[in-house]
Amino acid sequence: MIKRPILTLASAIVLATGTAFATEPTVVRTDRFVDLLSGERLFVREVRRPGGPVEINSAVLLVHGARVPGVASFDLPVPGGSLAADLAAAGHLVYILDLRGYGTSSRPGAMEQNPSEAAPLMRTDDAVADIAAALDAIIEWSGDTQVSIVGWATGGHWAGAYAAKYPQTVDRLVLYNTLYGGTSKHETLGHGSPLEDPHKPGSFNVSAFGAYRLNTRASLFPAWDNSIPVADKASRRDERVAQAYADAALASDATATSRQPPSFRSPSGAMADSFELAIGKRQWSASALNTPMLVVRSGRDFWSRPQDAQAIADEAPHAELVTIPEATHFVHLDRDHAGRAAFLAAVTRFLGPSTISPKRE
Repeated sequence: MIKRPILTLASAIVLATGTAFATEPTVVRTDRFVDLLSGERLFVREVRRPGGPVEINSAVLLVHGARVPGVASFDLPVPGGSLAADLAAAGHLVYILDLRGYGTSSRPGAMEQNPSEAAPLMRTDDAVADIAAALDAIIEWSGDTQVSIVGWATGGHWAGAYAAKYPQTVDRLVLYNTLYGGTSKHETLGHGSPLEDPHKPGSFNVSAFGAYRLNTRASLFPAWDNSIPVADKASRRDERVAQAYADAALASDATATSRQPPSFRSPSGAMADSFELAIGKRQWSASALNTPMLVVRSGRDFWSRPQDAQAIADEAPHAELVTIPEATHFVHLDRDHAGRAAFLAAVTRFLGPSTISPKRE
């Protein structure tokens, strides 16, 4: 077991166990907490097939991105809305993490104040510490000595930074639509964007973003809508999935309805990290990863760039690159023919038993 300098695993608390809601496939969900030495705690949901122990495939941790927490990102109660359930059906014991500041995990005290009164919360080092604590717990719960990690967008950046630091705990690594610093140019996140301090070029705009952001239902859809190249968005995205995504994002924050319009809080550290990556400042090195990797990029992603995916694939010793040309940033939530089926096929193949090598010492 890796010794963590700041965090430690206390006894996991099982809050609730239940069978799947109205989704396919049928799975069992168990919600847990990991207690940290700081007195804070992390929320982790386990999703598995009904029945006995899962022995076919490795345990998998899903890591959310910059705004929307874990359950809202990966386990929606509608058909086609749960990547976690799909991976559980393939034989994996799946875990969904909320980083501190997100969802049901502890919220830093600064998130109870005006956002302008503190620096951006939850930078890369904080995320890596949370993933480390979650992995220690998952290794104990699952009995696996290594866990695979799937990271979406900024979650992929955080997962890569974790794997570069603690490679011995990672079986397989999947990064999709992830920034890396493959180029110094980015149309919406880099130089000249609202993320850059107009008075200090090359620096994140702390005064504009503060410790955390407020996100409304309406704010979740413009980038997604603009990525779908037809007027009929429902032809590429099931509206039941879209509305469940927004519902779950708002429900993740108990304070959401205290504001009008309702809004959920998300730490701004992810945006500070992303700005640095957008202008070419890397925070971890793919060349340090000996872990088998799958890098997936959607052709219509607005967040990552082709150069990011290519740089990771070129630098990592054991990486495979898959591009899904017509898919959006939200590929795991789009319709099957719009990229979701291709994404699931690539991920389940990569994580499956036929490609898993013997455990590394």
